Amino acid sequence: MWGRIDGLRVLDLGTPGPLRAELNGLVLSGAKTATAGLVESDYRAEGEDLEHVGEHLVLVDDHGGRVGEVSVTSVEVVPFSAVTWEFAQAEGEGFRSLEHWREVHRRYWAGEGQQVADDTEVVCLYIRLVTA
Repeated sequence: MWGRIDGLRVLDLGTPGPLRAELNGLVLSGAKTATAGLVESDYRAEGEDLEHVGEHLVLVDDHGGRVGEVSVTSVEVVPFSAVTWEFAQAEGEGFRSLEHWREVHRRYWAGEGQQVADDTEVVCLYIRLVTA
């Protein structure tokens, strides 16, 4: 199960350390309006339902402290190979191409022990900063 703060699910981006700080900064600056997760490892294995439009999530730092609050604006589940360039750009991390996005995400998830195939289900979550 994911953590909760004030009854809201938490959104802990990336891994603790410099990556999480960078991703949180991108959300707080407005550059990052989307993030990706894996249905199997991030939802099913955690016993969590997908987010829903209008749901608020608490953005947290490495220690579980509140950094901000976001609202979910869209949720789509697609095969890894069907993630769009629009989504990759909305992640706000400066990807040069869709292939670059795929390479970076395969490497990240492999580092987390998750092998990603073209048919792996990816949650494309669009968010909007509510409070910082």
